[in-house]
Amino acid sequence: MAAPLRAPDPLSPFEQLRLAREIVRTEGQTLLALADRLGEEFCHAVALLASTRASVIVSGMGKAGLIGQKIAATFASTGTRSHFLHPSEAIHGDLGRLHADDVALVLSFSGKTEEIVRILPALRDLNVPIIAVTGQPDSALAKQAAITLDLGAIREACPLGLAPTASTTAMLALGDALALVLSRIRGFSSEDFARFHPGGSLGQKLARVEDVMRPLAQCRVALMTQTLRETLVGQSRPGRRTGAIMIVDASGMLVGIFTDSDLARLLEANRDAAIDGPLADVMTESPAMIARGELLSIACELLSRRKISELPVVDQAGKPVGLIDITDVVGVTPAEEVQSSMFNVQSSVPAPKSAGKFKLHRPNAEL
Repeated sequence: MAAPLRAPDPLSPFEQLRLAREIVRTEGQTLLALADRLGEEFCHAVALLASTRASVIVSGMGKAGLIGQKIAATFASTGTRSHFLHPSEAIHGDLGRLHADDVALVLSFSGKTEEIVRILPALRDLNVPIIAVTGQPDSALAKQAAITLDLGAIREACPLGLAPTASTTAMLALGDALALVLSRIRGFSSEDFARFHPGGSLGQKLARVEDVMRPLAQCRVALMTQTLRETLVGQSRPGRRTGAIMIVDASGMLVGIFTDSDLARLLEANRDAAIDGPLADVMTESPAMIARGELLSIACELLSRRKISELPVVDQAGKPVGLIDITDVVGVTPAEEVQSSMFNVQSSVPAPKSAGKFKLHRPNAEL
């Protein structure tokens, strides 16, 4: 008959918080100590990883294996081909996944985990170099590794001192450090990151403006010599209606914009006659715009910062190719920024005549 379970300790809310804070501090102190002990072996490990012509194979058992899966995913998403190899599955056929050009990153705090020790001879026979992540530099794992990254003596945050907690936190942080330093060395860019993360809100933020802009066929474009009335009456467009007219000169260059807000201001000021005058007299000159090929996140930031609801997209010559409306990017920019943009919309302030023909937004360039 099974022994009855012990009654749980009655912890007051105060004691619960005290214990939780102690656990978090213990893990935090472990990471600080690990940062201080990193040395040339870390650089050797990065160099070995950078030199591989194949994949980084990450392996670990139990909790270390779960951490290893996350590390493999981090490598893969930051430009380093990587796979996780379960040590138990490895000795039942999955060793066939290995290639002599691979590098193995093997995690075991004790360095003597049975399943890990059993795959070491196979790694040696395949000439796969091993980077060991362990807390025991004299262990079986460390002795067969080309490079050993010593985590040092770690006190687990578990009150019983048994459950892997601080040690697995250290493994995760070290794996992140390897992956991200390697990524920096390889020149991994935000464009590369976008290519590997096309889905979800992250992928949306890293998309290009042309991925969401309304194409020119769905936009209203008029010559600066045309009247507002003939443009509004003669240019109905299919699909979602945009509240902006992009205004061009005789060469097709974008020189201004006219929005629904501008129309409302004309009517409020009793300037009805301006509706039959040229758009050049009522447009906002030198409007904010963004180049085709820029990241959508830059467009979102520009919409929010300038408090505008329409952003023309132009080619490198300054000719319009589409338009981004604030409603097209709801859910891409943070909710509070979208709300600010939608409820504080105003037309761009006309630029002085000497400000140039148009302002093309580029990263890190002020409008």
